Amino acid sequence: MTQTPQLSVEGASIVDRGAAVQIRWSNGETARFHGFWLRDNAQDTRTRDPGNGQRLLSMSDLDTGARVTQVKRDGGTLLFELSDNGPSLRFDSDWLLARRYDRGGTNRTGWVDDRVRLWGSDTPHAVSKATFASLAQDKRALLSWLKAFRANGVALSANGPQRKGAVEEMVSWFGFVKETNYGRTFDVRSVAEPTNLAFSKQGLLPHTDNPYRDPQPTLQLLYCIENSADGGDSIVVDGFQVATALRDEDPGAFLLLTRYCARFEYFGSQNVYLNSRVPLIELTADGELRAVRMNNRSAAATLDVPFDVMTEYYRAYAKFESMLSESRFAQTFSLAPGDCFMVDNTRVLHSRTGFASGGSRWLEGCYADRDGLYSKLAVLEKEVA
Repeated sequence: MTQTPQLSVEGASIVDRGAAVQIRWSNGETARFHGFWLRDNAQDTRTRDPGNGQRLLSMSDLDTGARVTQVKRDGGTLLFELSDNGPSLRFDSDWLLARRYDRGGTNRTGWVDDRVRLWGSDTPHAVSKATFASLAQDKRALLSWLKAFRANGVALSANGPQRKGAVEEMVSWFGFVKETNYGRTFDVRSVAEPTNLAFSKQGLLPHTDNPYRDPQPTLQLLYCIENSADGGDSIVVDGFQVATALRDEDPGAFLLLTRYCARFEYFGSQNVYLNSRVPLIELTADGELRAVRMNNRSAAATLDVPFDVMTEYYRAYAKFESMLSESRFAQTFSLAPGDCFMVDNTRVLHSRTGFASGGSRWLEGCYADRDGLYSKLAVLEKEVA
């Protein structure tokens, strides 16, 4: 296992009359930490259960007026004494560096995490690819693939077995299948009377799946078992890239789509009626891009926009939908039998071209959730990075 070199601490001093401590690292980074924050995040057995690591303190246990009375450096470790009569605190300096919160806020609405890589049609390696066998057998290959997925929101596996159930095997590498009214898995192939237009031969506009569901599945996998049809190319679009482009090109439209809710619904199967009320572009409280939703087939009547705003909202809605279909944002590829692609269903939209009546195209799909994938990624980063 490769160890990242530890940065040294060049200085640590008490500031704000003991309310905080300021640390300076050898790479030039500086950050302040409140005394009560250090107590709250202590790793000792008074604060954390030694067996499971869970936190034992409640917020009411903390003295927010506690002062830092002493700070010492011991190699890569920092030792703190506080005025609250609690035990001494010991922190690894790299642990603090990775968790510094003294960075200033962002005024940029629609910002993205540093680990997110926005991409368009001309971005190389936007769709990372690895073989099914390597992902199943090699932890390093799986780690690299999952890291690329976290950055890009899409990844492709190739040369897998041409059989049903392989998509569930893929999910087992990092998480669990999310069962829905479509079952644990579902077949995407043309049928005479489809319960969903995805099961027809026509092309589909860029969309996220199941926006009418709460919670919405955050991962979707589509595994190709058979493909002898003419057409049916797969297209993926980075919704975060399009949303930021809309923000920069038409800030007013971006604001409308984040401020007001759209509605989605589904009642194509017997005894199933699903509906949701959610924005097309969702932000966190501090302005980070959280999710993008678009599905023209499942759009319901818009009821949550004031009368005086509805015209501009519809214009913004139409502009965003149109931008999602622009070639400058799309990556296109063909699926061969044994190939599978996975998308972050809250970020990356997928679509397909129509295909001819001759031949056949059979995909097996399923849903899963990102929490399992990110958990597996974090474990692998510790094991093999």
